Amino acid sequence: MALIETEEAARRLARAIASDLSLYNEEKIVEGITRDSLFAKLAEEIEEGRALFRSRVAPELYAKNFYDRAIIDILVRSKGHIKSVMW
Repeated sequence: MALIETEEAARRLARAIASDLSLYNEEKIVEGITRDSLFAKLAEEIEEGRALFRSRVAPELYAKNFYDRAIIDILVRSKGHIKSVMW
């Protein structure tokens, strides 16, 4: 499989991976946000997603942090309604 070489495709992949993390780990996400331990709680899953993203995109696109931005947008920003000491 060829590496993704466009920014738009890299963003879509990053968001798809983050969306899957959100879909399959809802309980962990809610608990992690509530207890301010989200990144510790999902460390393994986030790193697994990061490895997948890295393996699919050109190195110069990986360096642009699309994956990290997608994690924040989808796992944190979209859960702003959950009570937390973080906000």
